[in-house]
Amino acid sequence: MPVLLQSAAAQVQALPEEAAASATELSATGAAAAATAPLPNDLSILELILHASIPVQLVMLLLLFASISSWVIIFRKKRMLDRAEKEADRFEERFWSGAEISKLYASATERNREIEGLEAIFEAGYREYSRQRQRRGVDARTHLEGAQRGMRVAGARELDGLEANLEYLANVGSIAPYVGLLGTVWGIMISFHGLASVKEATIATVAPGISEALIATAMGLFAAIPAVWAYNRFATKVERVATRYEAFSDEFSSILERQSGTD
Repeated sequence: MPVLLQSAAAQVQALPEEAAASATELSATGAAAAATAPLPNDLSILELILHASIPVQLVMLLLLFASISSWVIIFRKKRMLDRAEKEADRFEERFWSGAEISKLYASATERNREIEGLEAIFEAGYREYSRQRQRRGVDARTHLEGAQRGMRVAGARELDGLEANLEYLANVGSIAPYVGLLGTVWGIMISFHGLASVKEATIATVAPGISEALIATAMGLFAAIPAVWAYNRFATKVERVATRYEAFSDEFSSILERQSGTD
């Protein structure tokens, strides 16, 4: 009897060790299965966009259109401002090289030739000046005022062309982040609304919906940042060109005033 009791006790003491060993094997097997299982976060950005809700997709489409149109305006505006600065440099070099004003005016009024920038301002001012001089009984002050008025109108027309579409860049830069935020909020609302039918909510359940919603905010920033940068840069260039136009108008007015006094 004592021998039987000792063997039974030995078997009872061995049970916890066997249970621990089996638990260790199960945990190792589970870890290996988890390591080999595919991760749920391998979705691409394109798949997240395609699987987003309709309102979020509409927001993304609107932001994509705003971004593309902004870049088109940026490239066109850069070429326009660069051309305006080069044209101003060329005409000022010709004007201050000692060429006669009448010859410059004849060159500006040639047929089938488009003029812009400083040359257009010069042509408008000298044309109005010549027209006033042909009128009888008009004093020199009236001649000069007519030339200045013509140059102001031509300068305003030129600056209006340079400033075109800058307002669009400003609007995209200020509104696009809020439009992207609207898509993000809407996507997050839909994601949390879908959790009502899920018994156990996990990060894997919520992550795809939140990820596709955050893409809208990223697209809003992608559209806004270049637009804001381009607007600030182009607005500064337009102000610099406007200063050059005003300075040339004042200098040309002084030349016409001296010419009127001489005549």
